[in-house]
Amino acid sequence: MIMNFIKNNETINTYRKILPFVRPYCARALLALGLAIPIGCLDAVIALSLKPYMDIVMVEKTAQSPWYIPFLIIAFTSTQGLLNYASTYTNDWVTMKVTNDLKKALYDKLMHKSSVYYDTTTSGDSLKRFNNDADLACNGLLGSVKMMVSRVFSSISLMGVLIYNSWQLSIIAITMLLLAVIPLSKVKSRIKSVTNKSESENAVIITSYNEAYNGSKVIKAYDLYNIQNNKFAKQLDNLFKLRIKITQKTGSISPLMHVIVSVGIGLAIGYGSYLIQTETISSGNFVSFITALIMLYTPIKGLGGNVKSMQTSLLALERVMKNLEAKPHIIDKPNATVFGGIKDNITFENVYFEYKKNVPVLKNISFSASKGETIALVGNSGGGKSTIVNLIPRFYKIEKGEIKIDGINIADYKICSLRENVSIVLQDNFLFAGTIKENILMGKPQATEEELNNAINNACLSDFISSLENGLETYIGERGVLLSGGQKQRIAIARAFIKNAPIVILDEATSALDNQSEAIVQKAIDNLMKDKTVFVIAHRLSTIQNANKIIVVNQGKIAESGTHEQLLKNKNGAYKKLYEMQFEKKIRV
Repeated sequence: MIMNFIKNNETINTYRKILPFVRPYCARALLALGLAIPIGCLDAVIALSLKPYMDIVMVEKTAQSPWYIPFLIIAFTSTQGLLNYASTYTNDWVTMKVTNDLKKALYDKLMHKSSVYYDTTTSGDSLKRFNNDADLACNGLLGSVKMMVSRVFSSISLMGVLIYNSWQLSIIAITMLLLAVIPLSKVKSRIKSVTNKSESENAVIITSYNEAYNGSKVIKAYDLYNIQNNKFAKQLDNLFKLRIKITQKTGSISPLMHVIVSVGIGLAIGYGSYLIQTETISSGNFVSFITALIMLYTPIKGLGGNVKSMQTSLLALERVMKNLEAKPHIIDKPNATVFGGIKDNITFENVYFEYKKNVPVLKNISFSASKGETIALVGNSGGGKSTIVNLIPRFYKIEKGEIKIDGINIADYKICSLRENVSIVLQDNFLFAGTIKENILMGKPQATEEELNNAINNACLSDFISSLENGLETYIGERGVLLSGGQKQRIAIARAFIKNAPIVILDEATSALDNQSEAIVQKAIDNLMKDKTVFVIAHRLSTIQNANKIIVVNQGKIAESGTHEQLLKNKNGAYKKLYEMQFEKKIRV
């Protein structure tokens, strides 16, 4: 089994890949493993000490008995216990440090995942991949390595005791030992596919917990308790079936090893009795041998479960390394230049884009926006408006065509520098758990007090903040749940304002607000738009009538473009129809 493990290149490569994370703590890791050596070897001392004790005290019954042997056993056992504590503490310290470093690397990798990843991956799957797998891999593997080192040296020392007491019985014992460990070599191949399916199903369950938390109001409003409970029960049943299948594939190993080990002990006792009768070995030899044999076989009987746990951890580590080695969907070119801000214009030239292969979302999109202009994108839902503005900061990679800023393809700019020059305000802006001040300063962490106050004033937040007991230090809850929609929008606008990026994207920034909130937020947006190149996606056409250019996007194509006045003159135009529909609706209301 060990040779099979060593020959497994995939396993060796996986361990090699984690070495950079272990290397900073190499001294402590080696200390933990080094301490495991005497812990294992001390097992043999107890068995070996029984030979003189049995021969002198129990058999010969001499007066001068080795009285010190019980005290030596106590001393050695106590030493072993102390060493075991030191080894466990050191190993756990290294494990937690390595786990934390792995999680930091995984978290950074998660932050740099493309928008495509977030569009297609559930929160549960992400949590499992980037957090749970790191715990499972490190806790299982590093602990298992320590246990393996301890048991290897324990086995070697105990086999030394066996051979010392009787080489004849040792042949039987070691033969049965080899037969017992052979089934362990197939554990990984048996459980790999089922384990990965089990982990995927576990991710589904984590997603359900997230949905229960984030969707609690919808669940209450629509009385979805039974539906969600039944759905969750089915997920648990699926996970149960997969995990019980793992047990079915590995469960037979443990009883098989018990049988083999029992046969070994039985043969040793039977043949050992014969050797005592023929005076080939003494009673002390036999007792010492049997004690060593039982101490050797006892952990072997439980190796099936330990190896299963170790292989599960190894599979988790393989998944972790696969995530760490995954290349980002969008990366800088080797010769990418730093983007210093727009000087002339932004142009879309025959741009095509698709989320799914051969299902185009944007088709031949071409238009330009001069520096300082406001470009409004309108049209039916699902037409491709948000996709267009998401391509500017390179959240996605275009299929064909080019997007240029000042005549240079945005793919030739460093991504970080490009995004530093773009501010985004969405319909449902994400706020982080923390204070109002912390969320605003995320736009510019090094901002001065003057810049912060300027952003607050221009976002129309002054009165709101002054009404709060803790002012800027008010905690807003996860995703800003303690705030109203208008308050969240203005904090997001303040965050964008303090960033002071030359390009501003407003994606339905006021569509979810009531009239009063919209008026305040619109004033804040007007302040944000000053002297900026702005792309506005708007549902309410009244908010974009002063745009320099209005582009109507339907079914991934530009239907028409022009100013508000120009588009209204087109009697059969798509914009005029949208405008009239909203105008008639207002009159009816």
